[in-house]
Amino acid sequence: MELVEKFKEIVGKENLFSPNDLLLLAVSGGMDSSVLCELCHQAGYRFVIAHVNFGLRGPESDRDEDFVKALGMKYDVTVWVKRVDTEAYIAEKKVSVQVAARELRYQWFDELLSGSGGGEAPCWLLTAHHADDNVETMLMHFFRGSGISGLRGMLPKQDRLVRPLLTFTSAMLLDFANQRELSWVEDSSNASEKYTRNYFRHTLIPLVNKIFPEAENNLRENIRRFREVELLYQQAIQLHARKLLKTVGDEIRLPALALKKLTPLNSIVYEIVKPFHFTPQQVGDIIHLLEGGQAKYVQSPSHRIIRNRKQLVIAPLRSAEPQHILIEAGEPLVESGDWSLTIAELALPEIKIPNDPGTACLDLKKIAYPLLLRQWKQGDYFYPLGMRKKKKIARFLIDCKLSPTEKEKVWVLESGKKIAWVVGMRIDDRFKVSAHTKKVLRINFKKKI
Repeated sequence: MELVEKFKEIVGKENLFSPNDLLLLAVSGGMDSSVLCELCHQAGYRFVIAHVNFGLRGPESDRDEDFVKALGMKYDVTVWVKRVDTEAYIAEKKVSVQVAARELRYQWFDELLSGSGGGEAPCWLLTAHHADDNVETMLMHFFRGSGISGLRGMLPKQDRLVRPLLTFTSAMLLDFANQRELSWVEDSSNASEKYTRNYFRHTLIPLVNKIFPEAENNLRENIRRFREVELLYQQAIQLHARKLLKTVGDEIRLPALALKKLTPLNSIVYEIVKPFHFTPQQVGDIIHLLEGGQAKYVQSPSHRIIRNRKQLVIAPLRSAEPQHILIEAGEPLVESGDWSLTIAELALPEIKIPNDPGTACLDLKKIAYPLLLRQWKQGDYFYPLGMRKKKKIARFLIDCKLSPTEKEKVWVLESGKKIAWVVGMRIDDRFKVSAHTKKVLRINFKKKI
């Protein structure tokens, strides 16, 4: 079957895009992306071209830009060009050349997909990654230890990114280019083995091929198998997750005993915590926590996992909030990241005292401004409503059966260095409304959804 017909068949079989969609082709000017342009043209697909000039190879970078502009004229399509200061980006972000180039180009591609290029916004981004690229990617993932999702290599379609050439080898694309007498430019950096991919391409894979001549074909077949294996794997993980995970507010809770009984425990734990930015190296610590280890928690850049009685709790790290908030007389509203307080001074008997821990009704005569709103700390105490003896807030929260993460979210309201209210839970008996009260300070606590 001719390559153009095979290309169209893959687009339909994989449901990569619709025939009338406008496509954004990422074109470097090399052989692969030049073939991608020709295939889309021969297949009758509508497309525009995007090219990033990274400015890393001097006149050669400008030559590539000029070549891509000429491709646009050949196919009578729009060409968008972006010149970026890659070296400045590397210095600022402290990343490698490869990482900088990837981040810069995909940031711009996302902008173009959103319509920032003007005119009709493209529907899909197409890259010219092919079967040989996928073998290299799979091997790099394997040596980095990226798990089952790394072994299946790149997918033909991920969100709005489409890779329609993954079925074709570089040799197949080169034959097509020569048959159609296509022209392209060579990137001199592709010969340098200082880049990981080039080392795999020019040294490692050829050495393996000397021992196993069918190695690349076998690896391509393995990628196909691993893609199916990953589907089965994810189905099993999702089944476990549906049975185990319980969402309470912004927390995820898992029953420790049920989780411990599962096999294979390491893989299940990792897949459950991976969306919360935990690494494979932290799985052992999480299992140790599961088994009642001494560690209080395991932390990722965005979340913590805490053992709370018979549960593991996955909770987001607290956002930076002010630790102390002063409330002046007459201030009607106080807001924080997760909650708000509405405040009013009212005369009796205009209001009824509600039986609601989310509303504090305090004797205004006993209030000393400014009030201080802060997070509770060890050593704090108050006189819970209805009690004559003081009680440590730490003990009060234990009696309320709050989890460690729930305890961290508790605030107290001070008046004259005395705690008048454990916010949303209980007022202090010393500030309660009595038969002698004439005016009431009413404060409503409301959590934001």
